[in-house]
Amino acid sequence: MTYILRTYQLTKAYKKEEVVSDINMNVRRGEIYGFLGPNGAGKTTIMKMITNLVNPTGGEIEVLGEKLHSTSYELLKRMGSIIEYPIFYEKLSAKKNLELHCEYMGYYNKKAIPEALKLVNLVNIEEKPVKEFSLGMKQRLGIARAIITKPDLLILDEPVNGLDPVGMHELRDLFLKLSRQYGITLLISSHILGEIEQIADTIGVIREGKLIEEASMDKIRSKHTDHTELFVTNYSKAAFVLENELKLVNFRVIEKEGLIKIYDHHLSQNDIIQAMVRNEIEIGAIKKKNQSLEEYFLQRIGGGNNHA
Repeated sequence: MTYILRTYQLTKAYKKEEVVSDINMNVRRGEIYGFLGPNGAGKTTIMKMITNLVNPTGGEIEVLGEKLHSTSYELLKRMGSIIEYPIFYEKLSAKKNLELHCEYMGYYNKKAIPEALKLVNLVNIEEKPVKEFSLGMKQRLGIARAIITKPDLLILDEPVNGLDPVGMHELRDLFLKLSRQYGITLLISSHILGEIEQIADTIGVIREGKLIEEASMDKIRSKHTDHTELFVTNYSKAAFVLENELKLVNFRVIEKEGLIKIYDHHLSQNDIIQAMVRNEIEIGAIKKKNQSLEEYFLQRIGGGNNHA
């Protein structure tokens, strides 16, 4: 089975207004699928439909090769999730909360609880009431609960919320471990694009309820080639020199900025500078540039909004 999760024209409307429209997602077994989009784009709604918390208005969801229905209890047992914010019995201990979850799931491996807590680096706190946990600790406990039954598919909505940089790094390593060593498929949404960039195999970009792009990270990275930015006072003359004297063909003139982006790589910056000087073209600046993947995704999801 190549795909563990697929959706077909998945749609959700509230009061006849569609918040999710014709979503066709394709999540491969064993991969980490990063789900990006601004607030209100529809990510959480889609995750709720996949976990049967919300009924679709239209379309279908296929999990592990089977169509998902409201009574697909066995399929749901093979999924773990944190949607929005994890909720616990605050007066009970971390261990007791996980025991109740295992009982509810019909999962009776006694080693599972200490293993899950160790994986998320929550040690020596088994008997501590959850009400005494920090936000970050609660987030870790939520992930422990989601992975305790070793699910085939793990769905995490903003899983690094509330964590400091060290905690985020630890969870990034955990997600890679779950995917690479345990073979768990992860569907992760996050507004921290840099974190998703480092772990995702595939990216889905959603905007205004529509999936506008779905591509492998390898394919996306191949689009981001280094280039040289040349700022000059006389861009038309500089373009003439680049094309006729230096025989460059892969460059673009941005007139309003007095900028030329040069994508050919066989000439050094010094070669370009010398040609400009010979032709008495004043150079404002010249520098190497590479559009970051974060910049690329921000453009795709609608500008400088950093939140998903």
